[in-house]
Amino acid sequence: MESLPRDFRFPDYGLTVVIVSLRTYMRLLVQSRNTDELQVAVIDGNGLLWEYHREQQGISRILGNIYLGRVVNIQPAIQAAFIDIGERRTAFLHVSDLHPAYQAASGIPFDKFGEKSELARGEGSIQDLLRQGQEILVQITKESIGQKGPSVTTYIGLPGRSIVLMVGLDRPGVSKKIDDEDDRERLRALAEGLSQVANTGVIVRTAGQDRGREQLLEEVRILERIWLSICERAGAGGGPVLLHQEADLLLRTVRDLCTDQIEEVLLDDPQIVEKFREYHQNMIPEEPVPIRLHDSKSSLFMEFGVEPQIDSIYDRKVALPSGGSLVIDETEALVAIDVNSGSSTTEKDLESTAVRTNLEAAKEIARQLHLRDIGGVVVCDFIDMVEEQNRQKLEDTFRELVRYDRAKTWFAKLSRFGLLELTRQRIGASKDRAGRETCPTCRGRGTVRSARSVATGVIRELRQGMAVSTTDEALITVGEPVLELLQGRCREDLEALEVEYGKKVVLLEGQGWPPERWTIQYR
Repeated sequence: MESLPRDFRFPDYGLTVVIVSLRTYMRLLVQSRNTDELQVAVIDGNGLLWEYHREQQGISRILGNIYLGRVVNIQPAIQAAFIDIGERRTAFLHVSDLHPAYQAASGIPFDKFGEKSELARGEGSIQDLLRQGQEILVQITKESIGQKGPSVTTYIGLPGRSIVLMVGLDRPGVSKKIDDEDDRERLRALAEGLSQVANTGVIVRTAGQDRGREQLLEEVRILERIWLSICERAGAGGGPVLLHQEADLLLRTVRDLCTDQIEEVLLDDPQIVEKFREYHQNMIPEEPVPIRLHDSKSSLFMEFGVEPQIDSIYDRKVALPSGGSLVIDETEALVAIDVNSGSSTTEKDLESTAVRTNLEAAKEIARQLHLRDIGGVVVCDFIDMVEEQNRQKLEDTFRELVRYDRAKTWFAKLSRFGLLELTRQRIGASKDRAGRETCPTCRGRGTVRSARSVATGVIRELRQGMAVSTTDEALITVGEPVLELLQGRCREDLEALEVEYGKKVVLLEGQGWPPERWTIQYR
């Protein structure tokens, strides 16, 4: 049997709570009353927001979905194929996400009983492994972002609460978040032979480390039935077609967020309360947690101070406890995070101030990366520190903080200029991108031309137009700031043009017009 690469890590399609030692009592809030969307938040005992997710009811995300797709385009130059999955955009499949079992003879390496085809021995370039029009089984690993379609893989995985059933895994695996080697060996032995369906294996998740073999086995059997059903439907062909829909937000919340850290669950809708209790009882009956209805007239999120914190997710500036701040700028190429000491002067010297501010910033950056769903290249500009031991302490602290984030993260060493470069697994648009639209005034630049610059442009265009126009009058319509300049400081320039070309200039204000908008009509 072909095996997965040793460094392969199954993309997590669920949610995750970032574990930080300062967090103790955690409360899970689910708000859905009088709205068409479900919102989930996790706050600590101090009311600090650590987790936030939202999903419109009736509009499901595609992350984690499994499709029988059809190859529509193969690009040897980038070693990738584009797959029609029946969604608005075609999906991107890189050769590194093509399981060795695939080859041109068949896009489905397993029959409905999970047995591998004898012909499935794909090796080499993508143009040798796939053919146009071929049906292929894929799973979404990254949502569409901007003009880019979703990304897919043929390494199929079905996540449960305690385990992940992986297709093509020939050995038991253990979550990398479980770092005690004795525990890892125990769990590998526990997971050995759990899956009875050919070409499937089990990865034990963090939530499964305290569960017994019988409990894990029960979950495995459920996931195996789902996988066999997928195989049977895929065997019937007819792609592109959706074969498996990932769980909705409420079920994912029970599956992924109801850890032993959660000591209370509050919901504001009686129907959602009953549904949540049913999910919880079916999935983790041995881990009871108080599940209560919030029946106050006030908003659940407002009562616990969550709404202002949600709004702050979209803020460019984030305050730090000792007076410093973060400035987060997201661009097409990367995310830049600048650390400023601000009014932080509690320490006796510059080095101590820098160390304190940087350590506070490291903790907050780790939280913000997760909270905002920031992915891709991230460059953190920390305050310069002279002593090597302080630089190393910052590196070690930051690495320890982000290792609890399930999104894969790679680091470079802290540079001599205080820059820490990292890449974080991107599985969808960040909350900033998803929750905002391009400004129609600045068109996404974040700034607009000054009124003086626009006024100069108006006069330049007016000169060119008056030189060729056969009319007697030029009507200029501009926004208020530019109008004030044209009527004041620039009035002499307009009068000079009137004399030079023998035409009258009339100025009008465009109500509510942005500075960069103007029109010139000749009549």
